[in-house]
Amino acid sequence: MTTKLIIDTDPGIDDAMAIFYAAAAPDIELLGLTTIFGNVTTKTATRNALRLLEAAELDLPVAHGAEQPLVLPPFEPSAHVHGDEGFGEIPAATPKGAAVAEDAADFLIRMAREHKGELVVCPIGPLTNIAVAIQRDAQFVKNCKRIVIMGGSLEAGGNITSHAEANIYHDPHAAEVVFAAAAGKVVMVGLDVTLKILCTPEDFDAIKERSPDLGGMLKEMSVFYIKFYQDVANLNGCSLHDPAAVIACTHAELFETRAVKVTVSTEQETSGETRVAEDARGDTHVAMGVDAEAVKSLFLKRLSLLP
Repeated sequence: MTTKLIIDTDPGIDDAMAIFYAAAAPDIELLGLTTIFGNVTTKTATRNALRLLEAAELDLPVAHGAEQPLVLPPFEPSAHVHGDEGFGEIPAATPKGAAVAEDAADFLIRMAREHKGELVVCPIGPLTNIAVAIQRDAQFVKNCKRIVIMGGSLEAGGNITSHAEANIYHDPHAAEVVFAAAAGKVVMVGLDVTLKILCTPEDFDAIKERSPDLGGMLKEMSVFYIKFYQDVANLNGCSLHDPAAVIACTHAELFETRAVKVTVSTEQETSGETRVAEDARGDTHVAMGVDAEAVKSLFLKRLSLLP
């Protein structure tokens, strides 16, 4: 049985890894991509999403999303992590296709309604599009099967500040809207688990050897990405942040979760911190443990299926 999936994305090198994984996975029916700011601007994210789908020879819709946070002013893209164009040293290129006429939130609302109880939405960037969908349609969360978020941290601290993970930090108000509406449907795959899964240069060499075209593209991107990890954290590899969230959409058994009411700080000193809520909101299923070797092995195995 396949999982109907939409990835909300800001590609981004690890976004490309996650999207190519979804393209290769036989248990995923990828229905489209929605785009958001974060690693790059939303305009660049839309271009990059179209490029990735075309590279994978997938004819799927891409819906252009919000261009700035709900409340905060726009942030500068993370060029030092992902490169000026989002794909490391790979230069910009114009895709043949274009985004659909619907914006991301309306596309998500429609798809959740058309695939009621079946659609899994996997946001791997800031949560603005998901929050807008919730604000526009009170049934959106109910219509989704699950919303599996790459973001946040309960015990591991932050990666952009001492307390905040980058996706949540870049729109904390949107994240608070999503967690407040969780109703048991939201899964948080954050730094508590993703930092435990490391992909090395040798792993990317193997991906390229088995998949010369798309794997070779990921290998080329990874050089820039891993250099960031080497410079900042002295790690000879990169964490599988976004791919882990996509894998959690179909392989929940590889993750140990804790049911927690989650809230997000929007205060300046702690903005973006995900912590336990004291109100009556529904639970979020927070990933606190992971079979890291199994997740990594599955990631490498599926990417070897790519051309």
